[in-house]
Amino acid sequence: MFVVGGESLIDLVSAPRGVDGSIHMQAHQGGSPYNCAIALSRLGHDTGYLCPISKDGFGSYLLEPLEAAGVRQLLPRRVNVPTTLAVVTLDAQGKAQYEFYRGADRAIESKLLTAALPDELELYQIGGFCPILPDDAEKWLVAVEAAIAKGATISIDPNVRPSLVEDFDGYKERLGRFLDLAHVIKVSEEDLEALDPSQSIEAHAQDLLARPNCELVVVTLGEHGSRAFTSNGRATTGVYAPPQFGDTVGAGDSLMAGILTQLGALKALKPGTLKQLDDAALMTVLRFGAVVAGLNCGQKGCNPPTRPQVEAVLGGAEGQIGNT
Repeated sequence: MFVVGGESLIDLVSAPRGVDGSIHMQAHQGGSPYNCAIALSRLGHDTGYLCPISKDGFGSYLLEPLEAAGVRQLLPRRVNVPTTLAVVTLDAQGKAQYEFYRGADRAIESKLLTAALPDELELYQIGGFCPILPDDAEKWLVAVEAAIAKGATISIDPNVRPSLVEDFDGYKERLGRFLDLAHVIKVSEEDLEALDPSQSIEAHAQDLLARPNCELVVVTLGEHGSRAFTSNGRATTGVYAPPQFGDTVGAGDSLMAGILTQLGALKALKPGTLKQLDDAALMTVLRFGAVVAGLNCGQKGCNPPTRPQVEAVLGGAEGQIGNT
């Protein structure tokens, strides 16, 4: 099983205020780990999701896509804590203001997290909010260490959010502890800029590869594609542009799922093998991830593709991926 641990939430997004001054909002299921779990399951993996789900109506709303995708909710007992909210309000000019109201995603206990892990565990993916608060970080670290003890490969997509962090130096120290345990690290160009704007992408990648367990680093560049680094190779690819564009919601999470899927297909998703990936293998991994992300961008909201849909693009004339 592939297991993803980390936050689920509801995005409450407002429309621009009308002449009556009212705020009208739409609710969308979200959360980077939540999206990644759904994408992994749609790509054909036996996937478990490790995050408390509230008993409230938003909790039921979050469960619907998980169940539709076949994701196993590993913490079946729902919690009596409100669902975490990300509220996005827009002014008359369309400028966005973001506020997070943490709830059910923090209702975690180390013993429950570790007890919920399956005995046969190939991959454990770490989510974005896990290092933000000291108490939460300690609990999630226990879960990661338990996954390692079961033989899991560890991957992380930190989604660095400075606006959520009061003590950024403390956050970087906590994040570093997770990075030290990870074999696969995926970061965005914006993540690296937030962590240390003085370093180039290449320097950041080498620093990450120098951590105790890291063997593969992937850096996403938004509309300019992505890059991958191991001690044995590197590659760069552009994005896959779908025939019709929806939006970019969940694109990075879908790309992460695509990368992990292709690593599995190459039988490379294990320590010692990851670092041997050469330029050609890394290009294969990035291309698969680009198509997964691109097909997701052909939809409104996070709506990742199935594996046959990805393979149809890669095998067809329409599977052109831009160069950077």
